[in-house]
Amino acid sequence: MHHANHFYGHAHVLAAYCGLDPADPPRIHGFLQHGWNVLDGLGPETPYLPGLPIFVWSQRTRRRAWSMGRRQATVVGAPYLYLLSLRPAAGPPERSGTIWYPFHGWERQSVAGDHQRLIDEAVATEPGPITFCLYWQEYHNPRIRAAYERAGRVICHGYRGKRWQDTDRQFLHQQLTELRRHRRVASNRLSSAVLYGAVTGCEPAVYGDPMQLNGEDRRLAAWIRRQWPELHGTDPDPVDASASAAAELGADGMVGPDELRALLGWRRPAPTPAIASRA
Repeated sequence: MHHANHFYGHAHVLAAYCGLDPADPPRIHGFLQHGWNVLDGLGPETPYLPGLPIFVWSQRTRRRAWSMGRRQATVVGAPYLYLLSLRPAAGPPERSGTIWYPFHGWERQSVAGDHQRLIDEAVATEPGPITFCLYWQEYHNPRIRAAYERAGRVICHGYRGKRWQDTDRQFLHQQLTELRRHRRVASNRLSSAVLYGAVTGCEPAVYGDPMQLNGEDRRLAAWIRRQWPELHGTDPDPVDASASAAAELGADGMVGPDELRALLGWRRPAPTPAIASRA
């Protein structure tokens, strides 16, 4: 089905949760939401085949999908939550500093804004060392990357993939590892990364110039800040922020392996043949 189902290794994580081979996940019968958004769970340019199911993260997203006429939307929760269940923390992590996710563009839209101004505000606001996590496009831009390297550690979680090629199926694993190392998670836009950090024990913050995508409605960022005030600012209440993040990620919509396999159109794994013991 649609190649976005493999973005960030989502299908691979769900396959592991379902007891299937994470290196070769079966085809998902439908469209899987691949990132937090304020529409129906799909990207605005995702070609949708009417009648096929949409697997969304949260009840709020399902209601928006239904209001847009897409009645096949089913809540399953974000793949990141399933990864958390697969990789429970061994104990209280030793956290320090902030992991900062600058708002980024993608293949069809670049982001416009003053990166140095954003860096200066982050450095002035954050109390400890900063790890700047750049999206692959900005990470491979020497000018942008150098500006962030002058202010802190710079990393990239990997390439999300495109048309089933070059997907870094360890993307979410690497993100989880980094989030558990940091005390705070911050960005200039509310995003999947901030929500992931909030449910992973980081203190979230969203502040600074939200920047703009080319051709984007400039009212969108302001609308998002009005809709989710509990996740915005330099020091939101971590309890309220975590509860809001869990709701947006669909923590109450997660299902067990058997039900998830049925929903995604995957077969139950074949039992391992018994090996006869030798006398």
